[in-house]
Amino acid sequence: MDTIRRKHPSAFKAKVALEAVKGEKTIAELSSAFGVHSTQIKQWKDILLANLNDLFSGKYKSQEQEQEELITSLYEQIGKLKVEADWLKKKIGIVEQSVRRS
Repeated sequence: MDTIRRKHPSAFKAKVALEAVKGEKTIAELSSAFGVHSTQIKQWKDILLANLNDLFSGKYKSQEQEQEELITSLYEQIGKLKVEADWLKKKIGIVEQSVRRS
């Protein structure tokens, strides 16, 4: 019996975890309301509570900055490699034409 594993978007996980943290409904009620196993809701709630301090510490901003710098660096590298490849193609084209003429 194969079961299909569902992948929930992060916005959905956050919504369910917030509802669990609020405590207005039990985990069992949330489980039936959202169609997610109670163990999964507990895990999402634990992840949310564990990472709350980091959300306001600026840690995520620095990670985003690092990511942007990395992307910029990689695009620069791609540009340089493309220029080199084009130059080599031209040189090979010139060499091939001179060889064909001989």
